[in-house]
Amino acid sequence: MKKKNIIISIVLIVLSILFTVLIKTVDVQSVGVNGTDIGFATINKKVFETIGQNDLLYKISEILGYIALGIVFIYAVVGLYQLIKRKNLLKVDNEIIALGVFYIIVLGLYFLFDKIAINYRPVLENGKLEASFPSSHTLLAICVCVSATWINKRLFKSDMTKIFNCLLLLMAVATVFARFLSGVHWLTDIFGGIIISSALLMCFKTVLEMLDNKQKKHL
Repeated sequence: MKKKNIIISIVLIVLSILFTVLIKTVDVQSVGVNGTDIGFATINKKVFETIGQNDLLYKISEILGYIALGIVFIYAVVGLYQLIKRKNLLKVDNEIIALGVFYIIVLGLYFLFDKIAINYRPVLENGKLEASFPSSHTLLAICVCVSATWINKRLFKSDMTKIFNCLLLLMAVATVFARFLSGVHWLTDIFGGIIISSALLMCFKTVLEMLDNKQKKHL
């Protein structure tokens, strides 16, 4: 299973890189705001014109984004509590440490992609052009919510955990659709966010399985 996950992770990473390259090379036209060049221009423009803009869904997606950041904060507090109580970083649950590293990587990419203009948004943000690819809200929501469900299954054994995990998954789906239907991203921005977050999650899942194998060897 570990080898299979490693292969899937590599495939998704390559796919993420390939898709990013295609964004810059396939059907590039000056159809964006102020004549900015957009990859996959024909389909992106058609979808955007069909959907239009929705301020309510945009605000909802923003709120859901803040909630995702709040979830990151909650697990950071859990890790800090364990560190203070156990007085040794090595005694903090391996899953929490792995999750913390994962969230640092995700947040790093979240802010990095906000600064790198692979594509520009189809609308102005506060009168300014903003980087659009991939959808950072899509990336954040999927990575944070899905990884949290995996950690919850390992650390908390109760019916409430199942309910909370279902809410997390619903939140991830809601964020993706709200962000897409709000009209502040191109279709390929959403796809990019899904592909890249899938690659990151598979890498994280592989790490968790490595931790499991390590723990079994010590038993």
